[in-house]
This record gives sequence, C-alpha cells and structure tokens, in this order.
Amino acid sequence: MSHVSAREAAPTSFPAAELDRRFYAFTLDRLVAWGLYAAAGWAAWAFLADGSGTLVAVLAVVGVVLVVSLASAVVLGLRGVSLGKAAVGLRVVAVGTGEPIGVGRALVRQLVLGVGALPTFGLGVATLAWTAVMDASARRRGWHDHLGHSVVVDVRPAPEVESEAERPRAVVNLTALRLAAPEPEPVTAPAPAPAAVPAPARAEPAQAPRAPRAPQAPPPPPPSPPAGRRIRTEPAPPAAPPSSPTTAPARWRVAFDTGESFVVEGLALVGRGPQARGGEDVRHLVPLPSSDMSLSKTHAQFLVAPDGALVVMDRGSTNGSILVRSGVTRELSAGKAVTLLPGDKVRFGDRSMDVSRES
Repeated sequence: MSHVSAREAAPTSFPAAELDRRFYAFTLDRLVAWGLYAAAGWAAWAFLADGSGTLVAVLAVVGVVLVVSLASAVVLGLRGVSLGKAAVGLRVVAVGTGEPIGVGRALVRQLVLGVGALPTFGLGVATLAWTAVMDASARRRGWHDHLGHSVVVDVRPAPEVESEAERPRAVVNLTALRLAAPEPEPVTAPAPAPAAVPAPARAEPAQAPRAPRAPQAPPPPPPSPPAGRRIRTEPAPPAAPPSSPTTAPARWRVAFDTGESFVVEGLALVGRGPQARGGEDVRHLVPLPSSDMSLSKTHAQFLVAPDGALVVMDRGSTNGSILVRSGVTRELSAGKAVTLLPGDKVRFGDRSMDVSRES
C-alpha cells in the first residue's frame, strides 16, 4: 500500500461527477460540434452545391464531422477534457490509475456517445444516463464509460466545510489513542477555619500594691446524671463527597453500503483486508469488497474520542477518502483526524459509510 497524500495520489481520489454536471458538459460539447457541422454544411452548400458538386459538398461535410470527432477524441484521450468538461470542471480518467484513457479508448467512448446523440427523440442519451444511474459501483459510470474503462470525476477545488454547530476540532493521534476511563478527581476536605488570635492584654496602670487575695474555690463539678440513665454521644455523620454530574456516553452508529452496521465501541479499521499495527488495540475490523480495487488494504480508521466525538482518519490510502456533509464534498488529508457529525457520509474508494448518533 502506497503511503501518499490524497492530493498527491491519482486523480481518482476526486469524487465521481454528478449527473447534472455531466449533462451540462455534454450539452456544451454537442452545441459546439453541431455549430461546426452547421457551418461546414452552409459553406459546402454555398460554394460547392452547384449541381455538379453536390457529392463533393456531402463528402466535405462528412469530412468535417470526422475531423471534429477525431480531434475531440484525441484531446479527450490525452488530456481527459473537452470544451464542455473543462468549462464545468470535469475530467475523464482511467479507472484504477487516474491516468488519461488514451486515444483508442477515447474513440470507442466518443463513438458510443455519437450514436446515442443521434436524433432518436432522446432515447439514446436517456439510455446512457440510465446505465450511469444504475451503476453498481456508485460512481455513475455509463455504458460508454465501461467500454472505455473510464470514469468522470469532479476536479473542482473542494470548499472548506465550516459549520457553526460543529465543535472545535482537536488534532487527535488516533494511532496512539486509547479509550480509558477518566480518573476521578480527588475530593479535598474543606480547610479548617483559622483559630481566633487572642487580643493582646491591655497594660494596667501601675498601682499601689494590694493585699493578697484569698484563693478561690474550684467550680463545682457538673451534676451527674441520675442513676440508671446513661448519656450516649453519637459521632457526627461524615460529610458526603460532592456529587459530580454523570453523562451517558455517546453512541455512534455507522452503516456501510454493503449492509453492515454497528455501534462504534473502539478503534475500527476499514479496507479490503485491514490489519492492525503493532500495539494497536483494534475493536472492529471491517473488510469491504471493492469491484475496481479503489479500496486500499487498510484504507482508514475511526474511533470515538474521550470527549465523545467520532473522528476519522485516512491511513495514507492510494485513492484517498472523501467526506460528504450537506451535499458538499471534502477530501481527507492522510494522517489528519477529522470530527464527524450525524448525517455525514464518508467515501472510502468505491465504498461509503453513513454516520448517525443514537440517543
């Protein structure tokens, strides 16, 4: 497993493009291509269609169509972009590697798209869109993407996710983190009240010596209790220690798109075949299948911190991890913990995990 950051990894660490943005890019590409075809047809009709040059005009229009299609396939295969995709921030890359798909696969992909865009009352385009919606890998790959071994990703910079309800984030070293019961605070006895300091005796003025007084009799002893009756002295009850409010521990539940769901009770590792490092006290090992091998062997980890927050960290996976909060995506930097909130979704390659908190 390669330990690189999500930004330095292959472009497949970017999220799969949404269907609406792909439709915008497709519409822009079709408008540009059809505009060039219309211009070529008008020029051929104006200069060549004089009776004897009709065949030449038709061949000229067909030639323009082939040249435009070939040029767009070359640019798409070598750079992964077209005019429409560059305008909306999308890119076509190879599945698993994130590299350009090459001219050959781009030609196959463009041929399928061209056939789907023929005037068939939108049935061709609708069929390709339906295959993208029903993609089992949840990466919205249509039939033309499968034939070209490609995936369309969103390469726009991810905005920083800020929420007023989010608690302050603390950097937590999840590898060395252990859940331990908090030590009870020592109860200190109240300090005794300071003894009263006797006031200094006032000096008496010098007087003439007096005659010595007779010694006074000692005070009479206290009356003894009546016979047969005994006085019992009970000790004062000990002071009760101050009570501290107790809070119920947080119960976080995670649910994967494979159907597995559990309450987080310790350190959890996620991947195709997650393994603990030396000295790690792992409570949950979550092996997940990956159809396109975009999930690393030990992809990420998550844990309930001592303050009750659920934190997740990417462990240097090849394709990275993505946090989806309120429809906004954000890539997780390898080795940096991020606090999760109820309703968040985390993508590990082609797998996803939903986060909820139980009361």
